Amino acid sequence: MSLWKKTDKPEPGSGHGKPSGTRPRIEAVAPPAAIAGGEISIEGSGFTEDGRHRPLVRFGDQVGSLLLSSPNRLIVRVPEGAMSGHLTVDTGSAVSAPASVAVGVNLADNLHPVANPALDAAGNIFTTFSGGRGQKVPVSVYKIDRQRVIRPFLNDLMNPTGLAFDREGYLYISSRMEGMIYRVTPDGQRSLYAEGMGVATGIAFDENGNLYVGDRTGTIFKISRDRQIFVFATVEPSVAAYHLAFGGDGYLYLTGPTASSFDHVLRISPRGEVSSFYRGLGRPQGLAFDAEANLYVAASLSGRRGIVRLTPNAKAELFVSGNGIVGLAFTSQASMIVATNSSILELPVGIQGKPLLK
Repeated sequence: MSLWKKTDKPEPGSGHGKPSGTRPRIEAVAPPAAIAGGEISIEGSGFTEDGRHRPLVRFGDQVGSLLLSSPNRLIVRVPEGAMSGHLTVDTGSAVSAPASVAVGVNLADNLHPVANPALDAAGNIFTTFSGGRGQKVPVSVYKIDRQRVIRPFLNDLMNPTGLAFDREGYLYISSRMEGMIYRVTPDGQRSLYAEGMGVATGIAFDENGNLYVGDRTGTIFKISRDRQIFVFATVEPSVAAYHLAFGGDGYLYLTGPTASSFDHVLRISPRGEVSSFYRGLGRPQGLAFDAEANLYVAASLSGRRGIVRLTPNAKAELFVSGNGIVGLAFTSQASMIVATNSSILELPVGIQGKPLLK
């Protein structure tokens, strides 16, 4: 699937008052989405007239930093302040027909997410200032409303990590410092839901409302709706069940970044049987499914950082380019909320996410 498109047919001339010349032609843009600092490859023809002069690549009016230039291929870094819309190549004497590219819009800075953001039924976004282990921060969880205004939501929770909503609208939060799971009402009232979860990190609900908690030492706990706690599965301690998500097949998918550049995405059957779904990602972190059963993972692929899309038959491609991405979530408006290690952004990707709870 590609999000880019040419908006008119190539023809001679530049359209910017430049002298007439052979118009460069954009044939493909990959990946189709990025955040500022991400790198995009542009395939086509006529990008340099004499093989020496470097063209300008514009995202609207913003000029990107050109990393590689040849007559048929360009690699460009997305500049700060770039907006989604038209990407053009300007050789100095002619400008290409524009292609569309999705670029992340910054919603909030000075945060510290370490996993996926979470969205409630109304479309409000929740994210953390997690801090270093044992660090106490003034605001633990922030809320970004539908008007994209950010406000403090929860104070004095040590090292908030995983976030997930149940079907009643309660927010569940893991504390990796305390090994506890908290339940929070829509107006921010907190209560203890479960304890003794080890180094509690990733959390996810199955379709029956059972909550699963990943212990960073390799245990996956299952907490039933009546709060009975079971050991659901175990993985190698070096893997660490840091991020969890349920697929439409009823399997629990998990990632945990290690020092390897060839990490697994694991999946666990409803009976607790662990297997590898895909191997070959660098530092895989937050993950989410779309409505077509594709899995999106914050990771690097072949040294390129961003968000990787894995098809149901485990074919991988880089879908979003960008550095420092730790998590993601889909909105009901078919956009993607991206969490970096310091910010929250929104990407208009036109993709419907899988409903987290039915």
